Order: sequence, then C-alpha cells, then structure tokens
Amino acid sequence: MKQSMILLGSTGSIGTQALTVAKAHGIRINALTARRNTALMEEQIRCFRPRVAVMSEPAAAADLRQRVADCPVRVLSGEEGVLEAAQGEAEVVLNALVGIAGLRPTLCALQAGNTLALANKETLVAGGELVTAAARRAGVPILPVDSEHSAVFQCLQALPPNRALKKIILTASGGPFFGKTKEELAGVTAAQALRHPNWSMGAKVTVDSATMMNKGLEIMEAAWLFGLPESQIDVVVHRESVIHSMVEFDDGAVLAQLGVPDMKLPIQYALTYPERLPCPSEPLSLTKYGKLTFFEPDKDTFRCMELCREAIRRGGLVPAAANGANEAAVELFLQGRIGFLQIPDLVERAMQRQENAPADSVDAVLEADRRAAAFVREQSRQ
Repeated sequence: MKQSMILLGSTGSIGTQALTVAKAHGIRINALTARRNTALMEEQIRCFRPRVAVMSEPAAAADLRQRVADCPVRVLSGEEGVLEAAQGEAEVVLNALVGIAGLRPTLCALQAGNTLALANKETLVAGGELVTAAARRAGVPILPVDSEHSAVFQCLQALPPNRALKKIILTASGGPFFGKTKEELAGVTAAQALRHPNWSMGAKVTVDSATMMNKGLEIMEAAWLFGLPESQIDVVVHRESVIHSMVEFDDGAVLAQLGVPDMKLPIQYALTYPERLPCPSEPLSLTKYGKLTFFEPDKDTFRCMELCREAIRRGGLVPAAANGANEAAVELFLQGRIGFLQIPDLVERAMQRQENAPADSVDAVLEADRRAAAFVREQSRQ
C-alpha cells in the first residue's frame, strides 16, 4: 500500500473520494491542487496538512493564502504550481484533473519517477504515445483509476503466461438518454443530460456519458493502457453499472469485476495495489439488484463512440483534435449555446479538418487540441 500521495484535482468528485480513501487508510497527503474552490481546499488543508497546496487560478490562490495563513503549507498558483506539485516527493501521484489540462502534469509526474494513478482519461486520449513512452523511460507503472479500466486491470491479474487475451469488454451505463431516438434528443437540455441514473460525476464527464463520448474516450484509453487495437475492445450497455468491465480469453472464459457504482473501490485499488483492504464503500448485494441486463450500443444515435474509434484508427493528432472539439462542444452545450446533437457533428467536422501528423511532442498535441476547440467555438457563433 502507498504511504504518501500527491493529489491533482482534490476538490472534484474523484479527488474528494480519494481523500476519503486516504483518510480510511492513513495515507499521507503531500500536495493538493484545485482550480478555484478555496473553501473546500481550506477544509482539506486543515484535515490533511499537506506541504503544498495549489490553486490554478491566481485569484483563488491569493484568497487561499489568507485563509490558511496559520497553517504550515506553501500555497502556489497557476499551471507552474500544478507542475511543481506533480513532480513532488510521494509514492504515488493521483491525477484527477479534468480535460487536456491533465497532460503536462502527467508527464511531469512520470519524468520525476513517480508512480501514476490516472483518472484523467484525456491524458492518454490526446497524448497516449508520449505518456506511455515517458512511463517506460522512467520504469514506473500507470495504474488506472477509471472504474472500467480498473476492472480490466483487476481481471488481467489472472492473465496466463501465454497471455491468451482475446478482447476487452467495456461496460456502459447508456447514460440518461438510453433508448431515445435522434428526434427525441433534438431538444434535450443540459439539466436533463446531467441526470445520470447511476453515477455522481462532474458536469463534463456526465455530459460525455450522455453522448457516449465517454465510452469512446475509454476505448482510446484502454488501447494505450493495455496495448490492444481498438478492434479488440468491445462495448456493451449494462444499465445497472454493477459489472464494471470484463476480459475474454482465447479459450472463451470471460472474467468480470463487479461492485456497486462507487468510485472508492477503483481509487483504492490503485493506491493499495497489489493488496486488497476493506473499502469505505457500500458492499455489493446481487439479490438487491435481482437481475443484470445487457444491450448493444446504439451507434447510429450516439455517434461519438464510433468517432473515437475512427480517431484512434487514424492516430497521430486526430485523437487530440477529437478531444479538444468535444471539450469545447460540451462547454457550449452546458451554456445553452448549441444543441445536444451538435456535439458529435462538431467533433466529426473538427476531426475531418485535422491533417494526418504525428503526435510527437506535447506542443503539437496541445496545439491540435486548441485548434479543434477554437474551430468549434467559431462554428457556434455562425
């Protein structure tokens, strides 16, 4: 079990649950980072006594310095502060940042030789080649925190000496709009998209679940984490979110990891691997659920997942463009400036504009992401 942790994104859904796990197991917190929630950050500092706290917004950092002036903590600000925190001393860095902002901190953590617990899927979606190469050079593992990838990772502990892995099967809840037609989705609102049936997540991830972009991003993430082509990564809609994912071996055996829809278990497994300890989450009762159901994804209505498959097949900077376009489109949808069905349309158009070029530097990846996001915002003004 890890004895110390640096937590990037401490005030979000993953971050707050990670701190619950850390408190349950006495894991020391060396650094915390957040964007602007100074009130919650102050509470976390007083509870966990980190050496360093970072607010990415300078005004929030100034406010925090006043709030915790009586605490022995260095308060830093901006991206520079986040990068300094990511390179700090700890047994594991948990990256729970949202979006492409997590890429540079991920690389800094790996370059510093820190084990990485990764909840920031965009890191691998946009910069998978750079990130996996950095991990290989440093000789440190990337431990998945997403519930689906953690489930696959757990199942792969049974991998035989000859590997014999046939495919990965990711499960998807189907989100709040499962079963709806394109006509029914034309007028849905952000408030409706944010009503996820099973999970409590941040706004961006919840909208991604509604469009099934989240599952497309997870396909790309799984390809990098587990070294498989997207053709060996299947998706099945499982409304109950009890089976978090499965693996199938060459002999036809399928192993699944089950648990309640709660992120504490995958977070804890990344922090305690290879040990298993009591977890501060509700135990699973199969009789409470009674039945588990499975459906084929509706690829025609929810197009984002197939767009992500196309992006990773094309490779290079196309996944970064898909990611940037989606982040911008989701932001516009949450602001009520575009409709729900415009999200996949804008992602597709941004992908079509992206030339085939290698993702051979951080600057190239971030620029492709930025250009795609700018294109989407420009289209929304026309």
